[in-house]
Amino acid sequence: MPALDPDLKKAIVRMPGAEKDKLLLRLITKDAVLTERLQFELVEGGKTIDERRGLIRDFIDRTAKLHADTAGWLMMDMRTVSGYISRHLKVTKDKYGEVELMLYMLNTFYEHNAHLLQKYNSRTDKAAEYIAKRAEQVLKKVVKLNPDYYIEFADDINRLLSWVHYTAPAHYARQLGLPKEWDL
Repeated sequence: MPALDPDLKKAIVRMPGAEKDKLLLRLITKDAVLTERLQFELVEGGKTIDERRGLIRDFIDRTAKLHADTAGWLMMDMRTVSGYISRHLKVTKDKYGEVELMLYMLNTFYEHNAHLLQKYNSRTDKAAEYIAKRAEQVLKKVVKLNPDYYIEFADDINRLLSWVHYTAPAHYARQLGLPKEWDL
């Protein structure tokens, strides 16, 4: 998005307050994520973060239990859930929650649909690659958090790495250099 012209900035600043407010409200409604972020910060005071995480966990549980027919459908379901997690991060700036929810999503989908990802073949290829890349992404994000949180994630990360290295994504896990076990 291009930067505002300095003359335009000055003109906006000089606008009467009521006119500026109407313009601002009109602009905010055009951006759904910004609207939700302002709702979270200004109205909810940032106090509903646990409730928001809980709603996403419930959505993950419901979606994982749908029992997809193929690995391709499973991947599409995970991508949908991943979109909700990304939106949660954009709205709340909750980096801890992003890692927690990503781990929960990957492990929950494996627990309910492992039979679709037992062996690597042409039908599991895309999902296997997606899962391995998501696991890599989680590992990169968790190390950016405060080291005090590592102990909370260790079991879930090691469970995920076990799934990834001993099912269809193993080929991609080796290519990406994912560890077989995550050391604190």
